[in-house]
This record gives sequence, structure tokens and C-alpha cells, in this order.
Amino acid sequence: MARTAGESPVALTMRPSVPALGAAIGAMGYVEGRFAHSAELALPTGGAQLLVNLDGDALSSSPLKGAHRRTGGAALHGPYSEPAVIDPAQQQAVLWVAFRPAGVHPFLDAPVSEVRDQLVGLDDLWGTDGAVLRERLLEAVAAGGPRAGLRVLETALTDRARRPLEPDPAVRLAAALLDKGTPVGEVADRLGWTARRLARGCTEHLGFPPKRYARIRRFQRLLGHVNAGHGPPDWALLAANCGYHDQAHLIHEFRAFAGITPTAYAPRSPHERNHVPLGG
Repeated sequence: MARTAGESPVALTMRPSVPALGAAIGAMGYVEGRFAHSAELALPTGGAQLLVNLDGDALSSSPLKGAHRRTGGAALHGPYSEPAVIDPAQQQAVLWVAFRPAGVHPFLDAPVSEVRDQLVGLDDLWGTDGAVLRERLLEAVAAGGPRAGLRVLETALTDRARRPLEPDPAVRLAAALLDKGTPVGEVADRLGWTARRLARGCTEHLGFPPKRYARIRRFQRLLGHVNAGHGPPDWALLAANCGYHDQAHLIHEFRAFAGITPTAYAPRSPHERNHVPLGG
């Protein structure tokens, strides 16, 4: 049955069924929906996603500062350090994979920083295998539904792994510590690394230098608190709880990563905190 604009999306979220992929992939799934708004902001999370648009053979992303990016319907959304405008019409039927910190690294021939702030078509990334993947997924979904498509996607990822699927344990620990707000210098000390080695490891495996990654993850902690609360947020209290110097610092960082002020932030839903509708 056709869905109308404004209805809540249909979503399927699951863990990989292939155990080896669990170290690299946090979740994968399928979402479909129709939305009344014509554009929305996608906010940076610090992680990478693989996206396959089953409804049309196109994906696009427009950073608030920078060139518009457009690919075919199967692409890797590298870790973003800034907000981007995306088209809700391209989210009517999507298979997706959300990688764990450093989890996309095994599937690339280059450091993760090479796809930072990029939307890269799988045909450019994986050649012929990437070029035909969307058609294979369309056939699988038509025959067996979204779960069948996700199984095909798992096989494709397993076949494309260029390195061990288990991310570097030191980098994973660094990411976990930075995610909790541990100072960068303390993270380096915990690992027994120099600051330069930490910066090199984070840039290669996470896509960002450690301070940038820490700022993005602090922003995500803030959004988590905002969407978990009831009533208007107490921004001064949130600034103190999330590790900002003061409310002014929080507002500055919010604008840097969302492109809007905290009071203008109105996500699609509390569970979709990184999707902010724009206009009608």
C-alpha cells in the first residue's frame, strides 16, 4: 500500500548475521517513508555509512559550505565533519549499513580520511562489483524482501574486505575514550603513544584527527541528552554536563556541526536526531 507524505517511516534494524562483520558494523537495516518536507539537514556523527537507494538510482549531498555531490544509487557516505543538506525523496526505500568507529577501514584501499566529507559511489570505490551491487540488491529484495537484500549486502562486504575485519584495537580504545570525553593527551598516555602517533592512527582509521573526532562525539552526546529530556532544554546545564566551557561555547560548536542555533534544532523525531527537516 502506498504511503503518504508525513507518515512515520517503516524501519528494519538488525545486527550483521555474519559474525565476522560484527566487529566492523554496528547496525544495518532498511527504511522507507514519505516525507512532507523537501530538504533536511544530516548532522555529522563521526561515522561512515553505506547507502543504497532502491527507489531511484541517485544519491546526493550538499554541504552547507562546499560543492554539491551526486552519485548513483549505491554510495559510501564517508564520516562528515559538517552538516549537509540531503533530499528526503532519496530516502523512500533505502538499505543502509552503519559502521563502527574504524569499521569502514577494512573495506577501503586508502585511509578513511580519503573519504572524509565525501559521498563516493560504489562504482568508483569498488569498480564493477560496486556498479552492479544495486541491481543485485533490487533483485534480492524483490524476491525475498529487505532481509534478503541485507544478506546479499553482507556477502558483498565480506568479499570486499581488504584488511582484517577486526579494527585496530588501540584505535578502537582511543575512539571509546574520546567518545567519553577523555582529553586527547590522556588518551595518548593510556595507549603509550605519542601525540603524533595518535593523530596518525585516528586520521587513518577514524577519518579525523583526535580533537576533531572528540568534538563531533561531544556534539552527539549533547544531542542524546537533548532528545532524552522532557520540556525545553536547559542549555547552560547541558553545557556543563557535556564538557563545554560554557553556554556560549556550546552555541558556537552547535552552529559548527548543525549549521543552526540550538533553539532552531527540531529533529525528525527523538530517534532520528541527526535528521532535521528544512522547509516544507
